[in-house]
Amino acid sequence: MRTTPGAYIFIAIMLLLDTYIFQAVRAVSQGASPKIRLIIYIAYWFLTALTIACFLLFVFGNPDVLGKKIRTYLFATLIGLFLAKVLASVFFLIDDIRRLVQWIIGKFSSAPAPLDGSSGEGISRSAFLSWLGFAAGGTLFGSMLYGFRNKYNYSLKKIPLAFDNLPAAFKGLKIVHISDIHSGSFTDQKAVLKGVQKIMDQKPDLILFTGDIVNDRSTEMKEYMEVFSQLKAPMGVYSILGNHDYGDYVSWPFDGITKQQNLENLKQVHAGLGWRLLMNEHIILEKEGAEIALLGIENWSSKARFPKHGRMDLAHPGTEKHPFKILMSHDPSHWEAEVQTKYPDVDLMLSGHTHGMQFGVEIPGFKWSPVQYMYKQWAGLYESGKQKLYVNRGFGFIGYPGRVGIMPEITVIELG
Repeated sequence: MRTTPGAYIFIAIMLLLDTYIFQAVRAVSQGASPKIRLIIYIAYWFLTALTIACFLLFVFGNPDVLGKKIRTYLFATLIGLFLAKVLASVFFLIDDIRRLVQWIIGKFSSAPAPLDGSSGEGISRSAFLSWLGFAAGGTLFGSMLYGFRNKYNYSLKKIPLAFDNLPAAFKGLKIVHISDIHSGSFTDQKAVLKGVQKIMDQKPDLILFTGDIVNDRSTEMKEYMEVFSQLKAPMGVYSILGNHDYGDYVSWPFDGITKQQNLENLKQVHAGLGWRLLMNEHIILEKEGAEIALLGIENWSSKARFPKHGRMDLAHPGTEKHPFKILMSHDPSHWEAEVQTKYPDVDLMLSGHTHGMQFGVEIPGFKWSPVQYMYKQWAGLYESGKQKLYVNRGFGFIGYPGRVGIMPEITVIELG
């Protein structure tokens, strides 16, 4: 059995958090009978013990015994529960700070206000904030459980894009843009196949995939080769690498395979699917005698924790004479950091990477996700002058096996 110091630290944090939350449980259950309070307390600590036991099982249990699907859902449930508790604790902390301030003021006042904030009628401010905290945490946890059912609920987004310099022959060109397959997370081949069929139903002229075909290892695509090899288009299927494709997040060697060999095997996966993997290069698309350039680079990010393998200085030369250029670059931070400033002749950049954090709110006129505090361009269409960027929300998922508010995406771009 391996030792994981981080696991014990996390358990300690969980226990401290549960102890803190228990104070709020005691506060809101004061009006109940002693018997009911005892049942509530036993149930609370039983669930706490069960949560810790499940966490230990996830960390130290044999992956082959639990199985991939059980481990995925178990991990997501534990993390969802932890985040819900953190959110609830924010409200409890606000109340504790409020009562501390009242207590301090009371020390210097001849008529201190009651610490619970009540005026003798109705619910106290302390009880209100406690219930509000439980409601907020419960809503978050419930929404994450509900989101499990959305991971294969593919959303079709049709995006018409007009460009003055697009050759007439390419007017009406239909491009399907997908990104972030993350095949290592899939557990339902039939559901994924429905997504692929949905792509083909659009009858695209061109299919572009902008990286992260696996989570870490090339072998994760083994069960899905037959599924994704069904992606075909008259003008071809083109792909690039994303940050996960380099295998940076696992220890090597793995099953006797080195990190470099894994990357070479992954390149063969693209070839086996019939996709043309672009590695810091460009190709020319021709239609009715007209030409446009398609550039594809390796992962390039302005964020320090992600690799900069992309080489625009290799991909761009030779495209200057072509009137219209499409760039495939996995990380959207590349757009402002380099493309806008150094390559203003790139008309359309296609990216993925963010997944919209698989959690957020999207309604007409309003779009929000926590990922927007890390990425300025994180989902949908962005424009600057004559340049456009489209960030796909991801076909697959990683970590959390679900989607809340931000659905998996198939983008259909029609050039005009």
